[in-house]
Amino acid sequence: MKNTVYEIFVGLLSILSIVNIALDYIFRNDQSLQIVLAVMDGLFSVIFLTDFIYRITTAPSASRYFFRQYGWADLLASLPFQELKILRLFRVLRVVRLLRKLGPGAIWRSITRDRANSALMTLLLMGILVLQFGSLAILRVEQYAEGANITTASDALWYTIVTISTVGYGDHFPVTNPGKWIGTLIIIIGVGIFGTFTGYLANAFLGPSKKDEPVPAEGEAPLLPQPDASHTAAGVAAGGAAGAVTAGAAAGDGDAPAPTATTGSAQANARIAELLAQSEQALAEARRIFAESSRE
Repeated sequence: MKNTVYEIFVGLLSILSIVNIALDYIFRNDQSLQIVLAVMDGLFSVIFLTDFIYRITTAPSASRYFFRQYGWADLLASLPFQELKILRLFRVLRVVRLLRKLGPGAIWRSITRDRANSALMTLLLMGILVLQFGSLAILRVEQYAEGANITTASDALWYTIVTISTVGYGDHFPVTNPGKWIGTLIIIIGVGIFGTFTGYLANAFLGPSKKDEPVPAEGEAPLLPQPDASHTAAGVAAGGAAGAVTAGAAAGDGDAPAPTATTGSAQANARIAELLAQSEQALAEARRIFAESSRE
């Protein structure tokens, strides 16, 4: 099993490819739909073959994955043969087994914790759905319209790809109101896909890595992160409360009468003020040392 989000993505693509088998059988007389489904099947074959190579090269035991974990089914199902596409059910069974093993709570935590990959996989799935169903929808409403220039399956696929990529050559465009609404939806999803993908790549290649963290020189103490203000305040308050309790206990052990609530509050405030002053001095000294080490 790979990343949970990735497994769900591959499983949903497998379900979509199986749905396409049913659509291919039901609408076998629709030539335009057959062309769109054939293009999508070619895309699915590339994705599934890449997935098989990724799994077998990263598996702890390639033979175990191939023979005991249905790797052979993954390989055959990735081939562009109509008779072998039904083997993609094994991928769906793998995802179902994963979901049952982890449980809804663990799956949700995995998705929310890995938000970057979750967003990327979601938008990639939306892009594939829009490429298929957007092409079919735009072709259905534009094919026989007066003055239409999207009249074939290749025109519809080309228009959808160009619109998703936000290039917009303008050689094909909808002329009907339903077609314009479909085109608007495709534009919005395309902007989201490429914006998220660009941010993902920027974070992956330009984000800070562990190698970029400063390493202290030999003989120097390691650089510690500056304490958070909320943590400092909580510690000071806890110290003040502890000082007040200690003072009260000491007074109770002697002959002097126990301090009143007003006296205890005044002592606690004085202790807190003293600790705040000490904390500010310590932070100032730490900043001074850090600045001197940075200049060196």
